[in-house]
Amino acid sequence: MITESAAEQWDLELDDLFLTIGHRFRRVELRRRMRDYVRGLLAPVARKNSWQLAEQAGHATPDGLQHLLAGAKWEADDIRDDLQEYIADKLGEDDGVLVVDDTGFIKKGTTSAGVQRQYSGTAGRTENCQIGVFVAYSTTRGRALVDRELYLPKVWAEDRERCRTARVPGGREFATKSQLARRMVLRALASPLPVAWVTADSAYGQDGRFRRLLEQSGVGYVLAVPKSQFTVGCPRVEGLFAQAPDEAWEKISCGDGAKGPRLYHWAAVRLPAVAEFDYQGEVPCRMRWALARRSIRRPDEIAYYLAYAPLETTAHQLVRIAGARWAIEECFQAAKNECGLDQYEVRRYVGWYRHITLAMLAHAFLAATAQQDREKGAEPVRPPGPSSSPWRRFGDSWQLVAPDPHT
Repeated sequence: MITESAAEQWDLELDDLFLTIGHRFRRVELRRRMRDYVRGLLAPVARKNSWQLAEQAGHATPDGLQHLLAGAKWEADDIRDDLQEYIADKLGEDDGVLVVDDTGFIKKGTTSAGVQRQYSGTAGRTENCQIGVFVAYSTTRGRALVDRELYLPKVWAEDRERCRTARVPGGREFATKSQLARRMVLRALASPLPVAWVTADSAYGQDGRFRRLLEQSGVGYVLAVPKSQFTVGCPRVEGLFAQAPDEAWEKISCGDGAKGPRLYHWAAVRLPAVAEFDYQGEVPCRMRWALARRSIRRPDEIAYYLAYAPLETTAHQLVRIAGARWAIEECFQAAKNECGLDQYEVRRYVGWYRHITLAMLAHAFLAATAQQDREKGAEPVRPPGPSSSPWRRFGDSWQLVAPDPHT
């Protein structure tokens, strides 16, 4: 059971986070609204839109919180930079992994920035939605979302009047999801986050420019690719494993899932080493790999990867990095279920970035406090009674339960 002292400690840590980012909001009332907004995102509010968050905070109307997202002067990118520093401090490890993926936000109408009928992996079908491209940071200490970009379809980017109505900046041009991912990875590499690896699904892994960027940056990667992906010495990556003997496949877990270890059969092929120059001349320092992951129950289901890693890296280590890709799915689920990542009602471009960034901040706080709880060995027991503490345990994280403003 959580104690009063522990509850006070959570409040102090949340206040410390607010102090860290408070200087980004020049006016006192904006700082207060930001605090109310984030506290509302952390609370178990049924629907985390401005109306219910305002009621949670005891506001008579949602005008103040709506102004925070739509009209106030502050930069969401500044909060993102502070968020990355916060995550580096709370969850950072030298072998940190960046995970790239996108998620859909189903919307009605045609006026929300970037909305159109497009495929959403979240829904598993074509829907009227916005698409956000995200980067998560994952270590053994925890995982959290650390950057985001709104995908602006080409039909949007070419319609300047429509962009002006949605307050899309005039300099925003069309960029593919992979281009957005490259920008975010470069920002993360320039941030305090310690990063050794990058992983992503085949939508990003098949982009040769994305892989070259990582190699030029000296970062290892394990990236899913389609079976038709070209590799050195073979026109298709699936051809490298077509005649692989049974002993080439090894049962390895790529991480723990909800039902235990994620076990697959894996095969790995070393590709030519990558040489660099030092004072002695050209020496091999990195190795390229191709990996295949085969389902144990359905052997015909095979996924493929290209990897780039230091020479001493083992196949088991590459499998572990490949498995880290699920971390971002867990981040999406937690941030949507617990912090209202997808429950916004803003339509303008700036409002999207502001809500998404504050929701990421709330989720990062939950991830950091959950890690501190694990380090202390606290049992995940939900305390009884709303009066004993403003904090409640939900799975691996905590939520802040604000007092009822009507009592």
